[in-house]
Amino acid sequence: MIRIFNHYVPRMAFILLLMEVALLLASAGLASLAEARHALHPGGGYWSALLFALLTVLSMGTLGMYQSDFRLHPGDALRQTLVRIVPALLLAFCLHNLLVHALPGLHAAQVGNWTFLMGGGAVLLTRLLLFSTVRTERMTERLILLGDGALAQECMELAVSKQGFQRFHIVGCVPVAGERRQVAASCLLPDLLPGGQSLLELARTHGAGEVVVSLGDRRGGAYPVRQLLECVLGGVRVVDASAFFEREACQIRIDTLQPSYLIFGGGFDQSFLRASVKRTFDLAASAAICVAALPVMLLAALCIAAEDGGPVFYQQERVGKDGRLFRVLKFRSMRSDAEGDGKPRWAAEDDPRVTRVGRWIRKLRIDELPQMLNVFRGEMSFVGPRPERAYFVERLGQDVPYYNVRHSIKPGVTGLAQVRYQYGASVNDAVRKLQYDLYYVKNNSLFLDLLILIDTVRVVLLGKGSR
Repeated sequence: MIRIFNHYVPRMAFILLLMEVALLLASAGLASLAEARHALHPGGGYWSALLFALLTVLSMGTLGMYQSDFRLHPGDALRQTLVRIVPALLLAFCLHNLLVHALPGLHAAQVGNWTFLMGGGAVLLTRLLLFSTVRTERMTERLILLGDGALAQECMELAVSKQGFQRFHIVGCVPVAGERRQVAASCLLPDLLPGGQSLLELARTHGAGEVVVSLGDRRGGAYPVRQLLECVLGGVRVVDASAFFEREACQIRIDTLQPSYLIFGGGFDQSFLRASVKRTFDLAASAAICVAALPVMLLAALCIAAEDGGPVFYQQERVGKDGRLFRVLKFRSMRSDAEGDGKPRWAAEDDPRVTRVGRWIRKLRIDELPQMLNVFRGEMSFVGPRPERAYFVERLGQDVPYYNVRHSIKPGVTGLAQVRYQYGASVNDAVRKLQYDLYYVKNNSLFLDLLILIDTVRVVLLGKGSR
């Protein structure tokens, strides 16, 4: 992983992005020479090539082509790349020509068909070659897990599930006295017995470059502090399970979280500069989306009013920053008497209270668009933890550790939990989503906001996670 502005990005995805930007620039330049247009013309060809490359990688990003779960199996890589590169190029083509006509000050000439054909071919060839290389053993990181309990099993499952750009090979688990064994016996390595092989020697024997400390209880005398120090001094990385989950899953696990990890772990930027940049981003993104989505919002309002004659908008009290209450604005997607008994409840899958129009606007996230008004008022940010109702906040604050940490920043229209996890409808879902929210609160930045915005477009296009 590479850490950029406190956010962890898969190394292979970052390398692939840089390679493809370079190839797309080269494709645009070669296509211009082949078509005998704009060649070496600094006012046209250069800007056109740069705009084409940036819009193409942006379009590929919105279709998930830089996600860590993009498969590396040769057959899957070819199929997934072909399925997504065509609509990505079409989207880039439309955006490019739209910007050229809307902003003539860019001095960017329209790119031709050869540019897109050569660019698409270069991306396809690069991915096939790179994915074949990534599958070799030399590109696989070897890990040793210290511990054989439930936490070690979860770390193992996370490492094995990383079948995309970042891949691991688990050498095995080192048993530690006092742990209740949860991993299979075939995954165990020799105990760290006196006179036996040390942890550093074990790592060097198996070629492991990292040790993940996955112990549920460290209060016993079996915790090998000295041997872990030897690993660090010997060039083998040592990482805590909490840091491993933060790095690889963008989660801060609360089941084994120690307060010291939050206090001394860095992050939580609430400086004036960060607040100013975030507010500027909120206003710019919300204004752009309001302008672009205005026809869709008008159509949704007409459909809602025509279906049952009820109110178009729905207001509900939610908990914002520092626990302050505000009224969130949404398009109404349920019947007017959805909570006629006055008892708050989460939305369920195939909820009978949802109207026919409501089902579609929820699936496409259109019901969230009026919240741009909450952003303009300063009650919400464009990106942040989703605001919850006071009834559920009081309940979850009592049952879930660190739940109120999410209220240290403004809630958002979209957020990391919304693009990484399904729609939450239970206490267990709230816990899972909180782990993403804590990661965002700790590591939020403009860079992460932009990535979440791109992922939001992908989620909307694919219709994931709605109820």
